[in-house]
Amino acid sequence: MKKIVLIKNRSDIGAGTRGSDLGIDALEIAAINQNDSFFQDLEHIDVETHNESIYNKVKNRFGKRIVHVVEQCERLSEVVKETLDLGAFPLVISGDHSSALGTISGIKAANPSKRLGVIWIDAHADLHSPFTSPSGNIHGMPLGAAINDDNLAHQVNDVTETTRSHWEAMKNVAVKGQKVLASDIVFFGVRDTEAAEEAQIEKYKIKNFSVAETRFKGISVCLEECFNILADCDHYYISFDVDSLDCDLVSYGTGTPVPKGFDHEEVIKLIKGLLASQKVSCLEMVEINPLLDNKGNKMAETAFEVLKSVTADISLV
Repeated sequence: MKKIVLIKNRSDIGAGTRGSDLGIDALEIAAINQNDSFFQDLEHIDVETHNESIYNKVKNRFGKRIVHVVEQCERLSEVVKETLDLGAFPLVISGDHSSALGTISGIKAANPSKRLGVIWIDAHADLHSPFTSPSGNIHGMPLGAAINDDNLAHQVNDVTETTRSHWEAMKNVAVKGQKVLASDIVFFGVRDTEAAEEAQIEKYKIKNFSVAETRFKGISVCLEECFNILADCDHYYISFDVDSLDCDLVSYGTGTPVPKGFDHEEVIKLIKGLLASQKVSCLEMVEINPLLDNKGNKMAETAFEVLKSVTADISLV
């Protein structure tokens, strides 16, 4: 039976709106209200954060707080690598999605010779770089860093040398250069993208199983297609951003809510199907923001239901 280590990464400095650092606490409150000992039953590690940096003046317009995001990714990558080196399964709960670069880097550092497939369950593609980002928020850039592509053909921002330097550091966290091939990324539910990201998706032929396609074909058929795309990968990383869920159906308790997403039962079935492949080495959940929840603690309660439902399957990986 696979040992699970819960990694709590409360960083929210890569987001445009504060509050996702409280997502883990909101999940724990959801568990307490259900008399559930989930968070007491798992061994856990708390990753130190740089959340105090939100009080600093933003100097990097197109890479906001990037120096501290890089440090956070380095911290998280070390914890993920150590967990994998011990033969355990890292179950990561993060604040904002910029930390996914740290998780991916840690997985790659622990398995440098293995080819990693990324399954990105999200409303957003997160393929930006400081050169293309409309906001400068780094939670829109983790995959851009992971594939080591600045997308200069679609540059719109005049980036300072300081930001360039920190971005290079971000692309080289834990392992120098590319962590994952763009062709080894599969999207589920992506539906809010900018032109620069769409160009990357087209350039690399990244498959996006839209909500409509997933429902029309059925999750099992889409999973089979996903596995075919990632057939040459040795293992998978699943990144579950709660904004992949339908904000009108669930709640607006996330930083960048987008309508017409999945319901939580679909996400549960999807993640369980991925885990059944026996190739998943890490699962991450991100972007729960209780400060924005228009239904009390509904997003965290829903996310906890997903978490609880899939954890038993993780033990069998």
